[in-house]
Amino acid sequence: SQIKKAQLVANPGCYPTSIILALAPILRAKLIDPNTIVADSKSGTTGAGRSPSLATLYCEVADGFRPYKVANHRHTPEIEQELSLLAATTTTITFTPHLLPISRGIESTIYATLVTNTTEAEIRDIYTSTYARESCVRVLGQGDFPATQHVRGSNYCDIGFAIDSRTGRIIVLSAIDNLYKGASGQAVQNMNIMCGFRENQGIDGNPCFP
Repeated sequence: SQIKKAQLVANPGCYPTSIILALAPILRAKLIDPNTIVADSKSGTTGAGRSPSLATLYCEVADGFRPYKVANHRHTPEIEQELSLLAATTTTITFTPHLLPISRGIESTIYATLVTNTTEAEIRDIYTSTYARESCVRVLGQGDFPATQHVRGSNYCDIGFAIDSRTGRIIVLSAIDNLYKGASGQAVQNMNIMCGFRENQGIDGNPCFP
């Protein structure tokens, strides 16, 4: 409703999209300790832009895997701001991005300590009810986890999770196309809402894989 009335909308970043959508349902439900969140995200090389640099040369990226902007990535404040609003309390995260030798896609693996004895089935119900009317978010079934190739060229965010009963932590995974859901697709989605069009007008195509 706020987007409909807005004149300016700040489009969410790619990493924030993958992390915020993955955590929103359980943060709102107060199922996790908001200061135990660790987000480990991997992005294709297009996440670094198109400007030539040594770090994105084919011979540097191919057959390799490395972290970057460790402890000081520019998306961290945006992630913490929105997670704090969802949790209704100040939230800090440990966020480390990595560069994958693929062209596009983000896979985020997020860990947090559970503070309730909620079952996996109950948590899945929270996710499915939260996103029941969101055509661009797909909550996967038990034992099914997101993969970047399954969202390639689409505006989907796929989400899966598992509970580690040994550590008392939940592991939430999400996958998006950083160039689509993480950028242009989401911008069109916001434009559609602002202009009164169908929300997924023009961005409801199927993923391009294989």
